[in-house]
Amino acid sequence: MDLFDISKPETPRLISHFDCSGPYSRGVHAVWFVDGRYLHMSSGSADFQPRNLLDDQFYRILDVSNPAKPFEVGRWWYPGTREGDEAPPPERLTQKFDTGFRAHNTNVFPNRPDRAYVGYIDGGAFVLDIADKSNIKVVSHWNHSPPFNGFIHTLLPLFDRNLWVVSDECVQDNGADWPKLVWVIDSRNEKNPVPIGTFPAPPYDAFAKRGGRFGAHNLHENLPISTSFCSDTLIIGSFFNAGVRVYDTTDPYQVQEVAYFVPGAPKLSPAGAIQLNDVFVDERRIVYTMDRFTGGLYILEMNV
Repeated sequence: MDLFDISKPETPRLISHFDCSGPYSRGVHAVWFVDGRYLHMSSGSADFQPRNLLDDQFYRILDVSNPAKPFEVGRWWYPGTREGDEAPPPERLTQKFDTGFRAHNTNVFPNRPDRAYVGYIDGGAFVLDIADKSNIKVVSHWNHSPPFNGFIHTLLPLFDRNLWVVSDECVQDNGADWPKLVWVIDSRNEKNPVPIGTFPAPPYDAFAKRGGRFGAHNLHENLPISTSFCSDTLIIGSFFNAGVRVYDTTDPYQVQEVAYFVPGAPKLSPAGAIQLNDVFVDERRIVYTMDRFTGGLYILEMNV
């Protein structure tokens, strides 16, 4: 992982490199950095040997207060996934749906700096106590797989409402791993999260065989920065060939879809359909979303 000085955006300057490679590592995936000091990420490392090669990425915290000398201050992995763990290996999903016990999104918000909200793919959704970053502890754990088909992507807390929004990620084409949903979790008791519903899903018959992936993926994550749209009721998500969709969660037991955008198939797309992958909404309610292949960037105005 590289850290750059972008004070002159036209000429970024490399400050340092933090090596996350290793014989069993695929490197870094998701990165979260909002407080100017701690960088939270999903990563492998040279000193981590997973029992199963799919389980190579775990939660790591780096101190980058001196960007020229970043260093690790904490790490956590699903017990039983590393060679030498005392815990037994976790029970895996069937081979068709096994995508690994590894960290995905690792979100930490300034109003709860002692908590990390982690999507751990087939391992479920975790809230971790990171008050002591050298001794991370599990606060709560929720997982729907089995019987569902794994791959929890994001855990988004709605603090003032004692709710979590948890998204799956579709990773197979043509609806092969359906359902991939967005869940509403009652988190009033942090140690006992309870699912109370799901977002209305785009119609399977209309999208599953359209081409490429069909199902939930990224959420706009209420980034705690001045240029980010933040809402405890409106949730925006990307759904691959079902586009970008906006949901009103005012009544968490009856979430309503209030807007969507599904463009046509991009030219030369290997999927044969749009595959909207990421979504970000700025403070002006301008939506930025991009296709994972050839479709490029779409800029939209959210008028709900």
